[in-house]
Amino acid sequence: MPYWLGFERRVALRFLREGRMQTLLIIVGVAAGVAVIAYISALINGLQSNTLNKTLGAQAHITLRAPDDLVTPARAPEPGSALLTETQPRAQRLRSVANWQALVPVLEGMGAIAGVSPTMAGGGLALRGEATQAVALTGVDLDRYDRVVGLRSKVISGTARLSPGDAILGRELAADLGVRVGDRLTLQTGAVSDSARVTALVDLGVRDLNRRTVIMPLRAAQNLLGLPGGATSLDLTVNDVWAAQTLAQDLRRQFPYKIESWQESNAALVTALNAQSISTALIRGVVLVVVVLGIASVLVVSVVQKRREIGILRAMGATRGQVLRIFLLQGAVVGAIGSLLGLVLALGMIWLFTTFVRGSDGQPLFNIALQASTAVQVALIATVCGVLAAIAPARRAARLDPAQAIRI
Repeated sequence: MPYWLGFERRVALRFLREGRMQTLLIIVGVAAGVAVIAYISALINGLQSNTLNKTLGAQAHITLRAPDDLVTPARAPEPGSALLTETQPRAQRLRSVANWQALVPVLEGMGAIAGVSPTMAGGGLALRGEATQAVALTGVDLDRYDRVVGLRSKVISGTARLSPGDAILGRELAADLGVRVGDRLTLQTGAVSDSARVTALVDLGVRDLNRRTVIMPLRAAQNLLGLPGGATSLDLTVNDVWAAQTLAQDLRRQFPYKIESWQESNAALVTALNAQSISTALIRGVVLVVVVLGIASVLVVSVVQKRREIGILRAMGATRGQVLRIFLLQGAVVGAIGSLLGLVLALGMIWLFTTFVRGSDGQPLFNIALQASTAVQVALIATVCGVLAAIAPARRAARLDPAQAIRI
């Protein structure tokens, strides 16, 4: 602390010690406000992170597909003429992304894209004895696909492997068919069928996906679905998930494909996350206003109680600037101490949540943690608010007339 603040610091701390009860109450109030802000911030961040991980854990950040198959008019309308027509929409069929083999290295060369996986997807049937289930067949290159959705981390039984004749099943589908790792089943599409051996069971985080997902080698899926050498989509993962929308727009301007980001395919989720963020900001703002008003009210009372002492200080040569800084320092001290206690309290609340709040399976609902950057930000904001709250009382104290203050 600068040497020229030594006088102000000593007087500010003395005033705070003399009003112990008032000081304690306002520090507790600041601590409670900071704890609420820090805990709510950590809780919402943890909830959003958990929601995103579950949502994006089984899907790409950006999906690139062939454009829709549209009906082309036989003749372009004459300029200025009105054309009355009714066109029956064309039924969409499995179509491969044109020149996808050449497009993959181009996309991988973009710095914002972390992984590209060609995918062959379509519907089919899985048969095992008398059991028959409609399934979603997904043909992939395992190494590339793992970089997009982290498939290997979702394995709950067996080893993720996709050699020719292998398949990976969702765990609910395996239970419905009565198969385990090492068993064989038949996959059928139309008049084409193939036998596959189950190498692993996965949990994709969504029961409906687990009930219909069959992952197989890319070439096997191409043969089953009747598109040799094709890929119905290119799945992309990006370094910054929130930049997926902007990147998708850039890709649309560069390539003539149907490109969709995860924000577009999960619009309701994005709306909910934005609503949570706005609600959190409002709560933080209201709590900070309460903290500021609490500090200001205590310091106003302190000015009234210390009028005589302030008058004596002024009579002894203290300047208005020094009196102003005395009360600003009080606000800063109260804000800083309250912030530290509040962060400790927030950590305790987070520990209680992660330790005692459990889901139906006995596991924690989701993990939350107070990030260091959030803690520092909250503490700094609370300290600054303490100084701001002290401005009005400090100005009032600095304007006191020494003669009148001593006479009261």
